[in-house]
Amino acid sequence: MLTTTYATRGADPSTAPAFLAPLDQLKSGLPGAALSWLRDLREQGRERFAAVGLPTIRNETWRYTNLRDLTKLAFHPADAADGNVRFDVLPTVRTEGQTGPRLVFVDGRFRAELSSTEALPAGVELLSLAAAFASHGELIGEHLGRLALADDRPLVALNSAFLADGPVLRVAAGVAVDQPIELVFVSAGSDERPTSFHPRTLIVAEAGSRAVVVEHHIGCGTGTTLANHVAEVFVGEGATLHHYKAQRETASAFHLSHTAATVAKDGCYDNFILTLGARLSRNEVTSVLAGTDARTHVSGGYMVRGSQHADTTTLIDHAQPNGTSREVYKGVIDDTGRAVFQGKIIVRPQAQKTDGHQLNRALLLSDTAEIDAKPELEIHADDVKCSHGCTAGELDDAALFYLRARGIDQETARGLLIGAFLGEAMEEIAEEPVRDAFQALVSGWLEEKR
Repeated sequence: MLTTTYATRGADPSTAPAFLAPLDQLKSGLPGAALSWLRDLREQGRERFAAVGLPTIRNETWRYTNLRDLTKLAFHPADAADGNVRFDVLPTVRTEGQTGPRLVFVDGRFRAELSSTEALPAGVELLSLAAAFASHGELIGEHLGRLALADDRPLVALNSAFLADGPVLRVAAGVAVDQPIELVFVSAGSDERPTSFHPRTLIVAEAGSRAVVVEHHIGCGTGTTLANHVAEVFVGEGATLHHYKAQRETASAFHLSHTAATVAKDGCYDNFILTLGARLSRNEVTSVLAGTDARTHVSGGYMVRGSQHADTTTLIDHAQPNGTSREVYKGVIDDTGRAVFQGKIIVRPQAQKTDGHQLNRALLLSDTAEIDAKPELEIHADDVKCSHGCTAGELDDAALFYLRARGIDQETARGLLIGAFLGEAMEEIAEEPVRDAFQALVSGWLEEKR
């Protein structure tokens, strides 16, 4: 039988004590302490991370992303004093004057005064994980830790060890949520010491439901932060979930994220990630097509400059027949920036009639920009249609000359060509308000560069 077990060879157990040392101080203050299954989940995470520590470049899936800089910093868990900041404007995909459901987390902690859960239709539950431990123990216990496994990934294990808060969304069977549900994660940290936090997101879209979830990851202040996010997403039979994310944390931030999704029969999971910020980021997405005729779209864009490092690692697992997957990533790398794309499609022996497409294209704007790409197809069925492509290149000199010849200055012409290049990826965003908002972020990045 085939498995997708993550090889932990190449991890470094000696790095574990520094990250786990603060845990004993937090144990008594972690929510849900009365839930035995939660205590077990945390302890399993702690034991696993203690055994393996941080992954290193000797691990094949981490060969292009080195976490050694994390070991040079003494991270402290965020406390009540950290993140005590005010916000005049929070990011949103809504037009000015519009309001809607939103949960806000600052350094991994829920901020009720900045959040709103009004106007949600009946059958939709949106609350913090810390609150859900008390009021929705059965729902949480049934799903938490079922997709993102501590045994498989060291950073998931670390997240489980510190598991305390994050957003919970449940959309009941047959319910459609017309407006986007926004989840805002703010990395504020402390100017006095590096700060770490480990939010956990749980999304359950029951049979026949439909929802749009938009994550905003932003940074403020000058402190060094480590955000180690984990999301578990359950898409029920015939359900559709659009899951979008924009990451634009500060240049002193480390952003590590793992999203694990499972899609039931006739369901659709649509994921898009726009990466603009952080000193080092890694977005890892796993989508398992667990039912027949399931679909998944896993796409995104990344824009890297300065000395930023952005890693995109995906796994699409076709486990049943008639599954369809589409993956389109496009990136722009400037200065001494480095990007990584690792995309793998697995087709199981029973997954006949699979249709899978993968594309990654990168645009290098300087001689010192770098892209490491590793596309993979692992096919164990004989009646499939799968393709992948991966290219990297520079701006088209002929197109640039054409624009310059029509009176457009150099920087404007370059911006137009870069924007057009990214346009194909942006078109993967099915929801127009989200697409417009993300396009504005891309335009802002280009304006900052000029």
